[in-house]
Amino acid sequence: MNIPCILIPVLVGLICGILGYLLGKMNSRDSSLAADLQADLDACKANTKSLNTKILSLETDLAAKLSAPNKQSFAASSTPVFLFDQNLAASIFNKKIAENDLKIVEGIGPKIETLMNAAGINTWQELSEASTEKLQAILDAGGENYAIHNPSTWAKQALLAYEGKWEDLKDLQENLIGGKE
Repeated sequence: MNIPCILIPVLVGLICGILGYLLGKMNSRDSSLAADLQADLDACKANTKSLNTKILSLETDLAAKLSAPNKQSFAASSTPVFLFDQNLAASIFNKKIAENDLKIVEGIGPKIETLMNAAGINTWQELSEASTEKLQAILDAGGENYAIHNPSTWAKQALLAYEGKWEDLKDLQENLIGGKE
């Protein structure tokens, strides 16, 4: 018998056996990895369920508080919150506008804005809620140079800016002369 004829099938069988063993090991790792991923997925699902339960209980608590006898005072004290859209404002006014920039109100310049900030009026909402008398008192306290200004439309302009009604604000300002109607 010829030794190479016997040796070649033995070597091929040995190599196939080793490759089969290695492939089997790799597949067992993949299945353990899949088991780990499945365990992570199950943990995430359980966490999501827990969070959804917590959200539901918080919504129930909030609904109970809103339906309480003091619901009217709670609802009256809360004001809607408007989101500032800088791109929309810039497209209407053809210039960059910063949120709560009081200078967007016609009749308010940098010095009056500083005066208003010192008096505690820093946002469009605060300016819109201030009475004309309060604004005039702030101007009067600033001196003669400020007392000559008329703040009668400032609250209305600030409200339009706060609510993001940029077209309406621009239309109003086109009809104003120095901030006056």
